Amino acid sequence: MAVSPIRPTDDAARALAQEILQSAKTAALGVIEAGTQMPMVTRVSVYFDSQTAAPVSLISSLSAHTKALRTAPQASLLLGEPGPNGDPLNTPRLTLQCKASFIDRQSEAHTEMRQQYVLAHPKSKLYIDFADFSFVRFDVIRAYLNGGFGKAFHLSPKDLQA
Repeated sequence: MAVSPIRPTDDAARALAQEILQSAKTAALGVIEAGTQMPMVTRVSVYFDSQTAAPVSLISSLSAHTKALRTAPQASLLLGEPGPNGDPLNTPRLTLQCKASFIDRQSEAHTEMRQQYVLAHPKSKLYIDFADFSFVRFDVIRAYLNGGFGKAFHLSPKDLQA
């Protein structure tokens, strides 16, 4: 009989996941490419919405991942950077399975997100108002925490809230 590598979710796992969320400035975004149905991964900037705690990114309509998200809003975000030892397999990381929602540029939510995004990413002032850019909120459905070797956990959206 196989033993599950998944540990029961505890407060330490929740705290580690929240620490990863709070420190993340970028994420690897996984989508399904519209024409080929092949997986595609890119790097995006993120911040976490103060109202919903959902990850938010600013993306261009010219990008392939925008077209993919408009066709199929299911996405995955990988958060966490390799530590000073350079071993990505022994560094905590968090995978979020999400549903993407584009935010209307004329909405109050867009205005609030713009303020928060500029605070998190000051250099975005150079392009944030370009017409092809819009915000995407990623509503988390489930999460997977890998805290390093032998430290795997399944988390709910509630587990990620501080």
